Amino acid sequence: MVKIIGIVGSPRSKGNTSFLMQKALESAESVGVQTEIIYLGRSDIRPCKACNVCKETGECAIKDDMKSILEKVNSAQGIIIGSPVYFGNVTAQTKIFMDRSRPLRGDFQMQDKVGAAISVGASRNGGQETTCAAIHDFLLIHDALVVGDGAPGAHYGATGVGGGKKDCQEDLTGIATAESLGKRVATLALKLANK
Repeated sequence: MVKIIGIVGSPRSKGNTSFLMQKALESAESVGVQTEIIYLGRSDIRPCKACNVCKETGECAIKDDMKSILEKVNSAQGIIIGSPVYFGNVTAQTKIFMDRSRPLRGDFQMQDKVGAAISVGASRNGGQETTCAAIHDFLLIHDALVVGDGAPGAHYGATGVGGGKKDCQEDLTGIATAESLGKRVATLALKLANK
């Protein structure tokens, strides 16, 4: 069965990014895929130490939760990465995930996986597009297929407004883009799996 993994890069596991990811994955499930959420803020992940063992062996030398996270990403047909905006970019947790994904890049294990971005800023123009672009750059470097939330909006991805912990629950635009994004990722992943 087709599976979509949601990576929540927020330090908060019950905040705005998590809320929009849940909306995206519920929408993905509505078209017939399995989903799973991984919370980086709850995970034991440490920064890359540039030892290059992954280039030699295909596995990271650091023994933490990244191995199981990368296995889940590798087995999925789609990945949605969500991050709050931190100074116009992704969180430290999200960046660690990105940097530590290097074992998957050696033989392009993310090639042709459907990838997308969710970001949450404190205001409507609070850096969401630059954060989505950073996630898109990461996905493109892995040779994934990057999608936005699709027609009729066709935005960078799902973008929410949330300065307070539960603000996105009242952000109808953010919810709509998250739901459209989840459906778009799932629909394309299903089409690719059925070819």
